Amino acid sequence: MLIAENLSCGRHGKTVLDGVSLQLKPGEVLGVLGANGAGKSTLLATLAGELPPLAGSVTLNAVPLTMQSAQQQARCRAVLPQTPSLAFELGVRAVVATGAYPFPELSPAALDTLLDRALNLADAAAFTTRRYTGLSGGEQQRVQFARVLTQALAQRTSGEYRALLLDEPTASLDPRHQLLLLQTVARLAHEEQLAVLVILHDVNLAAWWCDRLLLLANGTVAALGTPQNVLTPPHLRMVYQINATVMPHPNAPERQLVCFG
Repeated sequence: MLIAENLSCGRHGKTVLDGVSLQLKPGEVLGVLGANGAGKSTLLATLAGELPPLAGSVTLNAVPLTMQSAQQQARCRAVLPQTPSLAFELGVRAVVATGAYPFPELSPAALDTLLDRALNLADAAAFTTRRYTGLSGGEQQRVQFARVLTQALAQRTSGEYRALLLDEPTASLDPRHQLLLLQTVARLAHEEQLAVLVILHDVNLAAWWCDRLLLLANGTVAALGTPQNVLTPPHLRMVYQINATVMPHPNAPERQLVCFG
């Protein structure tokens, strides 16, 4: 399991977040919310092992990230950055196949099956014969999502921990594909015991699709818990500096709908 304990993280020696403790559990989606500059991406990069902790610890399967090689980490967790970049004229299938690099033991047949599944889950199968750089921003995002799904869903020992870390994966997607992506993430978490952390800006998408929410404000954790416990008018006012009304969602009263202003 991916666990942070009393974590301080930042960039260039400057602390952005302090005192963060969390467990990324199999079978759940943990949404991270906060205003611009709250430290969401910095937290994800630290949990992914891309930035060293300034204090506290991050462990993956009870071993500190700092003691694990990139190869070891890549077999347990997949990361979709906020702005994935690729300038090479690769075909879409080749880009998605890079997600399988940590798993050289996969047979060609198993790899083909895995790529087909990931492309279909990301609704990107129609792009298979195209070049990545010729796609729109939203289409490229769906291909990148297929890539991290390939990495997360590669065959492992039964019960082995798998984490998926997604930084604003819906940012360049149209409403239909925002819903499809989060629906896919939630289904894979619940049915295949993936542990998912997803950074979102849309509070209502987070309220609908996430099992737990981590709310960041003022350089620390403002709230951590179920959407019902986290998405309260006082918490939202603290984070976003505007008033919010929280009510039952008209299509699912057990869920919440947040209106700002």
